[in-house]
Amino acid sequence: MSGYYYYAGQADRYESHYLDACSLCRKPLRDSDIFMYRGNTPFCSKECRQEQMEMDEAREKNWKSGRSLRKSDAQNSTPNKAVRTGTVAVA
Repeated sequence: MSGYYYYAGQADRYESHYLDACSLCRKPLRDSDIFMYRGNTPFCSKECRQEQMEMDEAREKNWKSGRSLRKSDAQNSTPNKAVRTGTVAVA
């Protein structure tokens, strides 16, 4: 077995460690520098890490812009309610 493995809780079952490969390109990380992002996401190079950061930023922008559009649509739409104007006399 190459790389790092940990016991997965069952006899004869071992799974690869999360630091075995780059999270983006899947390149093995054996005996090389590891560039971490968001705590526990490993990358083989600054370039791979930067690409992931840019994808995350774009996803976050899309999510925020989609959310603001839905919010403004909800504010602009009025429910089908009849509105009466005028004077009301109560006896």
